[in-house]
Amino acid sequence: MFTVGIDVGSVTTKAVLLNGREWRHVVRPTGCSPRQAGLEAFESLLGEAGLAQGDVSSVIGTGYGRISLSFIDKAVTEITCHARGAHHLLAGADMVVDIGGQDSKVILTDGRGGVVNFAMNDKCAAGTGRFLEVIATALGADVSELADLARGAEPVNISSMCTVFAESEVISLLAQGMDKGRIIAGIHRSVACRVAAMAERLGKGERIIFTGGVAKNDGVREFLSRELGRETVVAPESQLAGALGAALLAREKPVRKEG
Repeated sequence: MFTVGIDVGSVTTKAVLLNGREWRHVVRPTGCSPRQAGLEAFESLLGEAGLAQGDVSSVIGTGYGRISLSFIDKAVTEITCHARGAHHLLAGADMVVDIGGQDSKVILTDGRGGVVNFAMNDKCAAGTGRFLEVIATALGADVSELADLARGAEPVNISSMCTVFAESEVISLLAQGMDKGRIIAGIHRSVACRVAAMAERLGKGERIIFTGGVAKNDGVREFLSRELGRETVVAPESQLAGALGAALLAREKPVRKEG
């Protein structure tokens, strides 16, 4: 039985095709049209597998752009999908830290992929992938370079987590001759502290997995582990947790539209 999960995020769209224990995926930029990005990811995934849409038993959409997908069978919140996908990536995971392009969230689970509680920052760009992109631009760097530039550097104190004020603070520090690596390390620590504060409100996780696009940043992961006092695991497929969870839910509770 083939099932598909599609996670339309603000920056990237991820699609996972599940067939038993085997699965494949595609990742592409969301761009200005979540609906088009989701459809293209779906069609690309089917094309690579040599399948037609009728071969798929169920399709679940998630992420902020899920409501724009007319071809899916059901839309499920990213909280539910990330919890389920994270459990598949790290058995027994009881806390999921997800930092995406436009929001960050912490999900407390029952260790079996079910949601117990969650906290979410969706009103401000602080502590998100967008925040890191703005800072990278101010530093004249690419967001993918941040972890390497900050490796081994002593973090400088960043007093503001507001994106606008933090950008101004970074520019001021550069003008004072502050080392870029120290500034980036300070930004990484600030992001980790903000997310750790959300986690503290939910309770301590014992097996913590870090998901979302920012999980690829080793600097944020290291500071997150320090702030939480626990190892924070990043699986190779951490960015796909939402789409994978959607595909797993589609397999466990398949829903097909009539007609």
